[in-house]
Amino acid sequence: MSKENIYILGLSFDYHDSAAALIKDGKVVAAAQEERFTREKQDSSLPENAIKYCLDFAGISADRLDYVVFYEKPFIKFERLIKNYINTWPRGFISFVKAMLVFLKTKLWVESRVRKALGGYKGQVLFTEHHYSHAASAYYCSNFEDAVVVTMDGVGEFDTSTFGYGKGSDLKLTHTIEFPHSLGLFYSALTYYLGFKVNSAEYKVMGLAPYGDPDKYYDKFKELMEVKEDGGIKLNMKYFSYEYGLRMTNKNFDKLFGGPARKPESPLTQKEKDIAAALQKVTNEVVLKIVDYARSVHPSKNLCLAGGVALNCVANGKILEKNWFEHIYIQPAAGDAGGAAGAALFAYFSGLGNTYPLVEGKVMDTIYLGPEYSEAEIEKFLNDEVKSIIGENNKVIYTKLSGEEVVKQVSDLITGNNVIGLFGGRMEYGPRSLGNRSIIADARNKENWQKVNLKIKFRESFRPFAPTVLEDKLSECFDIPVPSPYMLLVAPVKRTDVPAITHVDNSARIQSVSREQNPRYYDIIKSFYDKTGCPIIINTSFNVRGEPIVMSPRDAFNTFLNTFMDYLILGDFIISKKDNEHLVDSEKMKTYLGKFKLD
Repeated sequence: MSKENIYILGLSFDYHDSAAALIKDGKVVAAAQEERFTREKQDSSLPENAIKYCLDFAGISADRLDYVVFYEKPFIKFERLIKNYINTWPRGFISFVKAMLVFLKTKLWVESRVRKALGGYKGQVLFTEHHYSHAASAYYCSNFEDAVVVTMDGVGEFDTSTFGYGKGSDLKLTHTIEFPHSLGLFYSALTYYLGFKVNSAEYKVMGLAPYGDPDKYYDKFKELMEVKEDGGIKLNMKYFSYEYGLRMTNKNFDKLFGGPARKPESPLTQKEKDIAAALQKVTNEVVLKIVDYARSVHPSKNLCLAGGVALNCVANGKILEKNWFEHIYIQPAAGDAGGAAGAALFAYFSGLGNTYPLVEGKVMDTIYLGPEYSEAEIEKFLNDEVKSIIGENNKVIYTKLSGEEVVKQVSDLITGNNVIGLFGGRMEYGPRSLGNRSIIADARNKENWQKVNLKIKFRESFRPFAPTVLEDKLSECFDIPVPSPYMLLVAPVKRTDVPAITHVDNSARIQSVSREQNPRYYDIIKSFYDKTGCPIIINTSFNVRGEPIVMSPRDAFNTFLNTFMDYLILGDFIISKKDNEHLVDSEKMKTYLGKFKLD
């Protein structure tokens, strides 16, 4: 297809992590999750705000779009639900009624809802299969000429895991595991049993695992799941109720593990830690077997991964250790949000037959694809718009510096006990903050682990922090042979002077940063390194527990004002908590903090 300036809008919604992504001539130019706009964590609604952002960024209206592509096929998903409820009748009656009401009212009518949201859009609305959206989001963004492609998540239409092969523009998924047998749902079921929120807190379980003994409950897991040598799995549905009920596990599961599911927010015991450890061990084994079999069927020096399970950076690290591939690409927005970009890319390359890899540039050459705020917009917020937060008679005390001065000042402030909210540039696409919407601190200070966990993030004290390390110092600090720009790989820590990012098993979930990737963030860490000899800092997402990552200056300032954060960097503006104590409303802060329960 030779036409230039082909615009395709990809959409994912109606489950969790709704998102919109816009591609122009095969390149992802804008992408964002709806939750960042609405401030509703994992917002599943039709992403009208994210759509508007994407179109505004490109300077086009909806009628300029060549295609709109949805990331799965609702009618096939509906078919799976009907078949499943027939097979489990009458146990699933209550769940059936709820699901049917939602599908018949909204979820089956994606096309009409999209057209309405786009102001009466007249063009084509296309649908890809869920796992093809995942596969395309990884393969086409990898820039590999060919690759074995593996996707693993909860469930799409029928498929729960797939693998296949990409070569040039052609992408085919050749093998699948079907519902209800799902590694993603298995992990979510254990997440539920351990007292954490499904589809939201699986990463907490991964962080809890190193505190446990993986062998204590390992034999019980054999009762739950049969694992074949090719990575195929068969769950013993005697123990699970997600097929028909509103819970993930049932009384048989409770009996097997010696008691009911942990109540959310109740104290964690060694039992939960041991179960988490066994779960991670089994997950590693299944992932390795799937990938190993996939490469035997489709030999390639390259591997692409996507789907929610691909966010399990411990399992990813195990793949890396095997040295099976010369190159591994994991889609940074590996979950359903990334399916928006994948749907559009699948239509452009596989559907329209456009040439891949691109003649010039990469399909997705940056993860910084969200909204950006100019210095003028930030200054206007600090002088005028902020008054809706602090009152008409108050003002924010701030300092405006040049870009070079900001780098020097921030690197000075990191040294020691200061915790800093770093805001600037375009927002990241996907679940990780990678320097533009981040909370940063000195990794050498062990007290920062507890300070940031309990006084800034208001989250469980066991949870580790990820480091950002200068890419050119990566091999000196971590036992990892490749860069890790998207915080998707876990590896052993070599240094002994960074306790705030070193987990109990001497590992860390690493983000490496180059100057090409993010100049300002790199320069801050380089300046810190020049002063201290340490090329590593703490990097965690700029949000508090239960809220999405901040998007706007308003979001960032609200979080800064209502937590124990020391400094806020908004572009070239530096705001000190000490200078602005007159703005802290102690009663409002108590109310805000009251939403979050500390250990």
